[in-house]
Amino acid sequence: MNRGLFLDRDGVINELVFYPSHGEWESPRSVEELRMLPGIESPLREAIRRGWLLFLITNQPSYAKGKCSLESLQQVHERVLERLGEAGVVITGSFVCYHHPDSQIPGFGPCQCRKPSPHLLREAAARYDVDLTKSWMAGDSGTDIEAGRSAGCRTALIEYEHSEARRGTVRPDLVCADLAELVQKIA
Repeated sequence: MNRGLFLDRDGVINELVFYPSHGEWESPRSVEELRMLPGIESPLREAIRRGWLLFLITNQPSYAKGKCSLESLQQVHERVLERLGEAGVVITGSFVCYHHPDSQIPGFGPCQCRKPSPHLLREAAARYDVDLTKSWMAGDSGTDIEAGRSAGCRTALIEYEHSEARRGTVRPDLVCADLAELVQKIA
């Protein structure tokens, strides 16, 4: 069986964007707003070199909340994958939840895939023969840690500067400044 490194996207791979209209740091809603975290490609390539399969597991509720188009969110995600691919980073699987419990859009309300549910991690594990007990879930919010723990993974909180309000109370197995520190610690 394989071991997987499950990664939240925003605040781990790319920067969050401050939206004055809502007074919050959130996921980028357009390709023009997308900024990859500086140097993120290097630790991802190192993780692959060490035998980890990389997965993106991300909640993207801005469409469900009526803040942008679904197409725009999909373009942002595709651009993240393109930028990583251009840098030699192979993402084995990418899993996106576009739902939100308070959705304004029919069909995008409560679901089984939205973190903190472990559903997408379990789906990835089944599809790619991943042993969740030998895998890690890394993210910048409490929902990432809860999803990883519920799936049976070890968990790492990435202390992204604009995510402090979303960290929650669930204790991760590791706390790291960034993904580079995590990759060095998990070998």
